[in-house]
Amino acid sequence: MTKVSLAISTCPNDTFAFHAILEKQIDLRGIDFNVRLLDIQQLNNGLFAGQFDVAKASFHAAALLTDQTVVLPSGAALGFGVGPLLLSAQTGLNPDQVSGPPKTVLCPGTHTTATMLFRIFYAQAIKNGNVSLKQSLFSEIMPELESGTADFGVCIHEGRFTWQDAGLDCVEDLGTRWEAETKSPLPLGGILANRNLGNDLIQRVQSVIQDSVQWGLDHPDQTIPTMRKHAQEFSDEVLMQHVKLYVNQWTVELGEIGQAALRGLSKKATFCGIVPENAAPIEVWKAVE
Repeated sequence: MTKVSLAISTCPNDTFAFHAILEKQIDLRGIDFNVRLLDIQQLNNGLFAGQFDVAKASFHAAALLTDQTVVLPSGAALGFGVGPLLLSAQTGLNPDQVSGPPKTVLCPGTHTTATMLFRIFYAQAIKNGNVSLKQSLFSEIMPELESGTADFGVCIHEGRFTWQDAGLDCVEDLGTRWEAETKSPLPLGGILANRNLGNDLIQRVQSVIQDSVQWGLDHPDQTIPTMRKHAQEFSDEVLMQHVKLYVNQWTVELGEIGQAALRGLSKKATFCGIVPENAAPIEVWKAVE
């Protein structure tokens, strides 16, 4: 057996997609996966520290790790209507008001794609000193907004479905803005493999992950106990809403549309100075013929 350290998030889309690996429901192709489930910023930090062979990461982090990793074609989260929301406890605000007097904006981690998107769309407000970014655990952002400790918060994951229950107001859907400007699905995160694994092992890992995603799509009801075990939100309805939103054709295989979306994200991030100009673009792995 070949040992491979694999780290994924606790989000329902990941526990759904990787359920068949966690429960050994498919052929693992001779790989002994040592799986860890972590918050997305912990995953990003672990990748920067070289702790994992294969791991889920924000595409923000992927854009900064192109010399060490490749993105696998399967297991990604991207699509239409999946973007982070800019929320506020105050009602009736619009995006222009973010650029008023200095505001504190909560973000779910330095290298999350949500933070990258906010930095892309509000680059001028940040440059002018109208906005101060504060990083917070994603599950704490809505409670902090409710308590009045910040002016705005960039909300991800299950919060997309529960923010109204918390009495918050949506100032802007950052994903909708991305779609309007690019006409492409929003790339949020994907599976990164360390280049040092070599082509043969990466091929086996990719095949297992693709099989696992497809198994989940073929047996959705059987994945619910795994999702419920790790999710912040325990309603089965919300769990499946999450899966339907984040697990789609591009999770099975990025394809040309998914790869084009990644190129677009890299270009915007470089233009805004979030990624160094000399950084290589995000590379999606493909088998060597």
